[in-house]
Amino acid sequence: MTTRIALIHAVTVAMQPIADAFARLWPEAQLVNVLDDSLAVDRGSGAEIPPQIFARFRDLVTYADGLGAAGILFTCSAFGPAIEASAKATRVPVLKPNEAMFEAALARGNAVGMLSNLAPSNASMEEEFKALAAGRKPRATLTTVTVPDALTALRAGDAARHNRLLADASQQLAGCDVIMLAQFSASRAQAEVQRRVRDEVLTSPGSAVVKLKSKLAP
Repeated sequence: MTTRIALIHAVTVAMQPIADAFARLWPEAQLVNVLDDSLAVDRGSGAEIPPQIFARFRDLVTYADGLGAAGILFTCSAFGPAIEASAKATRVPVLKPNEAMFEAALARGNAVGMLSNLAPSNASMEEEFKALAAGRKPRATLTTVTVPDALTALRAGDAARHNRLLADASQQLAGCDVIMLAQFSASRAQAEVQRRVRDEVLTSPGSAVVKLKSKLAP
């Protein structure tokens, strides 16, 4: 029996990385893509998520539920609280973009570094990490380095520059035990960043697929 996974996207640049991760790690899964690329625009760049976004996320989860999805994965990291609230609209597992990666990072060490290409997502991700660490590894620390020019390059079609900028910035995290690439869009830089650092480089898509497969695969 095929397991259907609904992928909910707010940006198009997140779609290929998660498709590649499923093709590599769980090719048997049946993927359904739901895209609302107005979400990133309507969210804005502030720390707080506008109230109307919460209702839209509940509608998206209800829609994905109606598709018969066995699991739902959000791929945009700037909406943590809205994702948590929307999970109440269904009984199937709803996974935040970075949940699995955070768990994997905490299992590998105390000094965790994070490379981000989207500043508005940092605050909610850091809060999520700290909340998870408080219950699992209270001494863990998180150091975030943001490279907004990398996402600008990616949106302009220059993936090579995006990857190079993140790899260059990874040198600022040389003292960390493990490095995370924060956004799904940033995951395409994994190989180049890994060549520049000694410690393991984790991605959101790869970690998320591994967790979903462990929970849902027949």
